Amino acid sequence: MLMQTELVWLLGAVAKGDEAAFERLYVATRAKLYGVLLRILGRPALADEVMQETYLKVWKMADQFDPALASPITWMVAIARNRAIDIVRKRGDVSIEEEPEALEVAAEAPQPLARREMTEELRRLLTCLGKLDPEKQRIVLLAYYSGWSREQLAQKLDIPVNTVKTWLRRSLLEIRECMGPR
Repeated sequence: MLMQTELVWLLGAVAKGDEAAFERLYVATRAKLYGVLLRILGRPALADEVMQETYLKVWKMADQFDPALASPITWMVAIARNRAIDIVRKRGDVSIEEEPEALEVAAEAPQPLARREMTEELRRLLTCLGKLDPEKQRIVLLAYYSGWSREQLAQKLDIPVNTVKTWLRRSLLEIRECMGPR
């Protein structure tokens, strides 16, 4: 993957309509985005479709990217993840954890976080997540990594939706406090 400064430059060029820069951006980021989408959606064909939508949106919205707010890959992953979660919520399908075929495909796909070096921010996030109660860790990961809705969590874990909402909110506040100021 390219360095963050190179990705920022490529997004700037894409914002000006540079197709070659867009192609380089795609080549540099497609594995990461596909891993995220496949993990959430669990179906390669659906992940491919959402991937196309994501890059179309990146092309159209590149001028709105602000490197002061997020890294390029974080911004792009957010676009992809949000779209994938919308689809999961609309479908109301069974989760990836309950689909053996999806697990096999996911196991073959490169893991999005399988990199030799993690950023310091990611290390801090994982440390803070590790400090949560195990049940709350599970809920946070299912909600924000796997894309489960509050209703799905409540049903699966047999707890009230309002309890899920409270646990998620409190857990995120704990993580934010643990992460400290930016």
